[in-house]
Amino acid sequence: MFIQTEKLSEADSMKFIPGTSVLNSGKAAFGNQAEAGSSPLAQRLFEVDGVVRVSLDKDSITVGKTETLEWDHLKAPVLGAIMDHFSSGAPTVVGDDSPDEDSGGKVVDEIKDLIDTRIKPAAEQNGGDVAFDSYKDGIVYLEMMGPAVALKTGIENMLRHYIPEVQEVRDYRDAIPKPGLETPVGLAVKQVIDERINPSVSSHGGHIALVDVQEDTVYIRLEGGCQGCGMADVTLKQGIEVEIKKNVPEISTVTDTTDHADGTNPYFAPGK
Repeated sequence: MFIQTEKLSEADSMKFIPGTSVLNSGKAAFGNQAEAGSSPLAQRLFEVDGVVRVSLDKDSITVGKTETLEWDHLKAPVLGAIMDHFSSGAPTVVGDDSPDEDSGGKVVDEIKDLIDTRIKPAAEQNGGDVAFDSYKDGIVYLEMMGPAVALKTGIENMLRHYIPEVQEVRDYRDAIPKPGLETPVGLAVKQVIDERINPSVSSHGGHIALVDVQEDTVYIRLEGGCQGCGMADVTLKQGIEVEIKKNVPEISTVTDTTDHADGTNPYFAPGK
């Protein structure tokens, strides 16, 4: 799970963006652990020494800290608490089951039905899995696990064929808007990845996702056969990074955000 962080004007507060839905709708704020009784996520955060405030909205978590601690020491345990919460499957707030205003109602029901009856069985035959995350403005966000990443184009074509409202399929971790991807440099990097890099790694069942572009740094995620591959670092340093820098000279660093320990179908397994 890749969690973005954002510094705020108030030095004792920091925003954490997990790349998945936090609340279905509205906002929630808690000033101490006693107030957080309805939120398993907030309760877990208040267990971190130094956390004094927690506020939640649809896409992010804002954490306030005591003045006596620095973020350099507090950031890691907060990230760990957030990751533990989303791994647990517990609700963010008990009773937060109101429908998402952007969910599309009937369209979402049709998407879920198509995933359950056609897409998921096909993914499972290849050793992968697909789960619905959200739907907004014609874009379906899915969690594609293992080899299912390589089926993304086919999944998108099927959903668009049966459900005209669907325009595109994206990974659920890309649900957060990232302005850097819409800049000239971001668009140039995307073109290199789509046209020069992904056609090559797809022969190994892999896929390179562009996570974000900030100043001179590109953040990517290795998926499918590239996730957990013993040659991932070589692919990054001698292949992806070289190709991006050659075609987009404004870029000086390419950073891999992949959780390689979670790879389920690596093309080259370490130690083999």
